[in-house]
Amino acid sequence: MTDVALETRGICRDYHLSGGLFGAPRVLHAVKSVSFRLARGKTLAVVGESGCGKSTLARILSLIDAPTAGELYIDGARIDIARDGLTRDMRRKVQIVFQNPYGSLNPRQKIGDALMEPLLLNTPLPAAERRERAMHMLRKVGLGPEHFNRYPHMFSGGQRQRVAIARALMLSPGLLVLDEPVSALDLSVQAQVLNLLADLQDEFSLTYVFISHDLSVVRYIADEVMVMYYGEVVEAGTRDAVFSDPQHAYTKKLFAATPRADVASIRARVEGRRGAAAQAV
Repeated sequence: MTDVALETRGICRDYHLSGGLFGAPRVLHAVKSVSFRLARGKTLAVVGESGCGKSTLARILSLIDAPTAGELYIDGARIDIARDGLTRDMRRKVQIVFQNPYGSLNPRQKIGDALMEPLLLNTPLPAAERRERAMHMLRKVGLGPEHFNRYPHMFSGGQRQRVAIARALMLSPGLLVLDEPVSALDLSVQAQVLNLLADLQDEFSLTYVFISHDLSVVRYIADEVMVMYYGEVVEAGTRDAVFSDPQHAYTKKLFAATPRADVASIRARVEGRRGAAAQAV
């Protein structure tokens, strides 16, 4: 098995848009020739502003959408769902965790049934073993047997995201695509979920593609960083290299627009606001 868990070569995704009643049809180039390689057990963070194409790329990597052009390799094998369809073996390789856990869970389905469903659809396991595995995964994400028969509305946002992570892991994938998985959570809960993801990555040798606009989260969790701008990759490198010495003008602008969270920076911003208020009086 190759040490490269995920590779893309010139991945593109185009959308053909109607011009309306009087306008001409046009093509939206959502993702433009994206190429990268990600080693097994590592985390690649894809960052950029809304509309930069990072979520479109996430849907391609998680085999929800097919690319318009380019090649996708998982564990060294080329994956082409447009040509071959989506097989059970492909689904076992990669799963996705979305930003809104409540939207990804059926409100009328008990959590235990939601966890067992991937096993029911993709494996021949008997009901007793499906239940045992679901219980085991609940414990892995910090929940207990008492949560098995509850419905999604009975959980907090952080707990629901834990359930979504557990569901994504039921088929034992090697690759998880995490599309803004903590952006809807409070800061304290964000830290708990990020720590959980780090622990699960170590235990199961998981490879992550982490989609985010929050640079403080990216700095905490990423090994590699890829910056996207209007569908293109404008900068890529190790986390330390990109954060310490960004090269592209857009990356510098992105970092400059992100408030720093250290005490000295917070004090400087407070003093700056006080000074501006004093001048306005």
